[in-house]
Amino acid sequence: MIIDRLAVSNPGPHEVLIRTAACGLCHSDLHFIDGSYPHPLPCVPGHEAAGIVEAVGSEVRTVKVGDAVVSCLSAFCGHCEFCVTGRLALCLGADTRRGPGAPPRLTRKSDGSTVNQMLNLSAFAEMMLIHEHACTRIDPEMPLDRAAVIGCAVTTGAGAVFNAAKLTPGETVAVVGCGGVGLATINAARIAGAGRIIAADPLPEKRELAMKLGATDVIDASAPDAARQIVELTKGGVDHAIEAVGRPASGDLAVAALRRGGTATILGMMPLNHKVGLSAMDLLSDKKVQGALMGRNRFPVEIPRLVDFYMRGLLDLDTIIAERIPLERINEGFDRMKQGHSARSVIVFDQ
Repeated sequence: MIIDRLAVSNPGPHEVLIRTAACGLCHSDLHFIDGSYPHPLPCVPGHEAAGIVEAVGSEVRTVKVGDAVVSCLSAFCGHCEFCVTGRLALCLGADTRRGPGAPPRLTRKSDGSTVNQMLNLSAFAEMMLIHEHACTRIDPEMPLDRAAVIGCAVTTGAGAVFNAAKLTPGETVAVVGCGGVGLATINAARIAGAGRIIAADPLPEKRELAMKLGATDVIDASAPDAARQIVELTKGGVDHAIEAVGRPASGDLAVAALRRGGTATILGMMPLNHKVGLSAMDLLSDKKVQGALMGRNRFPVEIPRLVDFYMRGLLDLDTIIAERIPLERINEGFDRMKQGHSARSVIVFDQ
C-alpha cells in the first residue's frame, strides 16, 4: 500500500464526515490487499475505526458534530426485508451514492480520478465519509484507540457468542484461532458465563493471551490429535465451536470438536472455493454448521453496550491491542499480521 493525498466529497443528505482517530488492522483487509477476495482498485482499505464527527448531511438524525463514534461495515438502510426482520448485518442497501451519475466519495488530488471505497468505510485515512447508518455514537469518555477494535473484531466475536451461538451459562465453547476476533470471542464467552472455554491456536503466545482473556484450557490447534484433546477435556465435545481464523483446517477442527447436538459457527473468511460440511454421522448426531456475518450484529445497540462493558471492566480491550502505530507503518503492521505472533495492531492518527 502507498500513502496518497485524496479529496473527500461533501456529505450527502444521509452522510457523515468523520475525523478518524484510530483504525485497527484486520485480517479481512489483508484478504483484499493480497487479492484473495476481489475488490475494484485503486481503493482505500480499513474498516475497524473510531473518530469524531466533523460534519453531517441535511437529513442525518443519528449523530451530530462533535460526537465520538465507532464505524461498522454493517451499514443498513432500515427499510429492506433484512432490516425490518432484525437482520441488519445482511442489508446491502445503505449507500446513498449508488446508481448512475452518483458522485464518488473519494478522488485523487493529483488527477481527480475516482478512488474506490472499501466496505462502505475506507478507514485507513484521516477522514471518512460514510452513510449515517455505518456508525454509532458512543460514550465520549471511551478511549478511541480501544473503541476502534470494537467496530469489527469485538463486534464479530461477541456477536458470535451472544447472537449466533446464543450461549447459555454453563455451556462449553471451543474457539479456534486466537487473533483479534478469536480473543474477543473468548472474552465474550467469559462474560456470557460459559462453563469451559477451550482456546485452540498453534502459537504459544496466542494461547497465553487466550488464558488472560478467559480461556480455561488451551491446546495447540496444529496438533494431529487437537480434536481428540477437546473431546476428552469436555467428555464428549463442546456445545459451541467458533472458528475465527478462516483456514479450512480450522473449520474442520471446529466441526470435529462438537458434541452431539453441538453447533459450529464459522466467522473467518475461508478461501472462496472452500466448503465446510458435516458427515452423515454428524447429521445423525444433530450437529449444525452456521455462518455469522459480523456476528449477526445490530451494532447501533450492541456497540454502545460493548463500550459500557469496557468502561465497567468486563471487556478487556487492552490485552487485544498489541501495538499502536502511525499510518506510515501500516505495511509493517500487516507484515507482522502475516507472521501471526501478535494480536491487534491499531493505527493512531494525530488529533
